[in-house]
Amino acid sequence: MDFLNHPFQSKRHTVFAKKGMVATSQPLAAQAGLEILQKGGNAIDAAIATAAALTVVEPTSNGIGGDAFALVWVKDQLHGLNASGPAPESISAQAVKDLGFEKMPVHGTIPVTVPGVPSAWAALSERFGRLSLAEALKPAIRYAEEGYPLTPILGKFWKKAYEKFKQDFTTEEYQAWFDTFAPDGRAPEIGEVWKSPGHASTLKSIGETNARSFYEGELADQIDSFMKKHKGYLTKNDLSKYQPEWVTPISTNYKGYDVWEIPPNGQGMVALMALNVFEKMSKPAWQSAETLHEQIESMKLAFTDGQAFITEPDEMPISAEELLSEAYAAKRSGVITDMASDPQPYELPKGGTVYLAAADEEGNMISYIQSNYMGFGSGIVIPGTGIGLQNRGHDFSLDESHPNVLKPGKRTYHTIIPGFLTKDGQAVGPFGVMGGYMQPQGHFQVVTNTVDYLLNPQAALDMPRWQWMKGKSVHVEPEFPNYLVQALVRKGHDIHVTADGGSFGRGQIIWRNPDSGVLIGGTESRTDGAIAAW
Repeated sequence: MDFLNHPFQSKRHTVFAKKGMVATSQPLAAQAGLEILQKGGNAIDAAIATAAALTVVEPTSNGIGGDAFALVWVKDQLHGLNASGPAPESISAQAVKDLGFEKMPVHGTIPVTVPGVPSAWAALSERFGRLSLAEALKPAIRYAEEGYPLTPILGKFWKKAYEKFKQDFTTEEYQAWFDTFAPDGRAPEIGEVWKSPGHASTLKSIGETNARSFYEGELADQIDSFMKKHKGYLTKNDLSKYQPEWVTPISTNYKGYDVWEIPPNGQGMVALMALNVFEKMSKPAWQSAETLHEQIESMKLAFTDGQAFITEPDEMPISAEELLSEAYAAKRSGVITDMASDPQPYELPKGGTVYLAAADEEGNMISYIQSNYMGFGSGIVIPGTGIGLQNRGHDFSLDESHPNVLKPGKRTYHTIIPGFLTKDGQAVGPFGVMGGYMQPQGHFQVVTNTVDYLLNPQAALDMPRWQWMKGKSVHVEPEFPNYLVQALVRKGHDIHVTADGGSFGRGQIIWRNPDSGVLIGGTESRTDGAIAAW
């Protein structure tokens, strides 16, 4: 494989293995996946185990009450799963405005949408798993019952959330968050053991009922009762009607590689649009200001249009096919000049998500992502269950003329996106970069680092990243070369060097050598990432 050797030096070594590999942001979660592989499970079982463990060992970024998406490679075919939940049937844009809001709130019961995570685990297990869902959830249950010590990055974000929440969450509906995540009246410290018996009980129930208890049984009753008490909109009826959707992945061909994403309502299409526009530009040069300028401008255009058009597919004013067409890419690339532009986009907030990749020796591979959004999500926890509910509804617009306007039973524009790479009909492997609106930008940079610059998985992740924020504003990491910063400033970009590593996303990659079957993995140096290999 051409990208196994390059002069760029990684912070970590690329990992190689033959029988199986799991890459994610928490070592204990990666070990959970490896444990299931060694028990006879396949890559899909391992991904479920890892995802469930992440709800316990990284609650700052995801939870049982969030959404999920997956791209699954089985028997030389790629399958897509959209497990994002809709808005409750009883909510509407007008109802929220009648409560005095000009835009969707960030926290509380109002932005809570139907959680898709438990349904994703069940659907993946039923269709592709080798072990039972109950078996796959055992490591996560053990972590929740016995507890685990907080890792450094996890502890940092946990404490940051607690300090904010103790100022903002002063009403009764938020008390269960503090009871669950700050049981001693403070955030747990780095290295301190935290456990969640309610979380363990919930995972047992989900495993034993194939997630039906969450949507139709006792857990659904608890969610319904809490939301009624605190004037929320989500009901047991909303939960019982929900089913995840198997979808056909969308792709674009970038210089001989097919890059795959989940179709709308996800924002994965933004990465594909940006790649199409960028491919129309000049030949990319390593560490070139001209190339970086063209990448940033391509991403600006893709994001501006993505924010304007992406929502539920049947409500988009322009089709996904047209946005990914050759003619569209040519038209948009034609407006790029040698100076920074100002497309006046929607202001981009930060996000909170976990991503994982898994592969086994049989050739099965999975790209999986789940999130509560913006860290701990809505701040709403169902007492005694460990279920922290997402605030995904915050992304809805209350403007009736906007394609992504809030409607009953509608899924919003969604930030979390898994990626997958193939070449000539064969799997190269899963990849992803979590982090709100950084995600398509991270996908774009991983693909160009791999295809254009031949970086191995670890090097592709370790390259200093840029993030377009709005207008001409671009954030770059401290490791970003100063000569490039200065050159971009001369091109009119407003460059900010920031040390907030979490805002640049956290990614994982597993590639497969098509000749030997050897797995090649990279994990994120911006978090407590780990690769468990066999």
